[in-house]
Amino acid sequence: MRNLNRKYEFLEDIAIADIAFCATGSDLEALFIAAGDATVNTMIENLDAIAPHQTRTFSLENDALDMLLFNFLQEFIYYKDSELLLLRPQQVTIAQKDTLFHLNAITSGETLDPEKHHQRVDVKAVTLHRFALEETDHGWTAMVILDI
Repeated sequence: MRNLNRKYEFLEDIAIADIAFCATGSDLEALFIAAGDATVNTMIENLDAIAPHQTRTFSLENDALDMLLFNFLQEFIYYKDSELLLLRPQQVTIAQKDTLFHLNAITSGETLDPEKHHQRVDVKAVTLHRFALEETDHGWTAMVILDI
């Protein structure tokens, strides 16, 4: 299924009991935003129904860029599980200082409402199976498998 308005696509035949997607971005920040949206879109079919009523900001750091993405995606699952809060990434900044990558994210969304938000599956976690982040000639690409 290819959504032309977003920079990700769900992949068939990659994981039998899980959901896989490939996200792309012209730069790291765009890739992180696309992967964040893909993670939430795995849980909620009508992504645009998530109104930006609440804002959450968070900062992460890691010495590996791929693990920074892994941790970033886990945040969306954490907020859904802990607060029933569906968030979408609005702004992401990534900087490297010495050996650490630092991420600051601004997200917005609202509390899960089954009447408004069409739920697909419950995502439990991001997996490391076939997890990949790589720079290409056209920007960045990530392969992610979500445990459902």
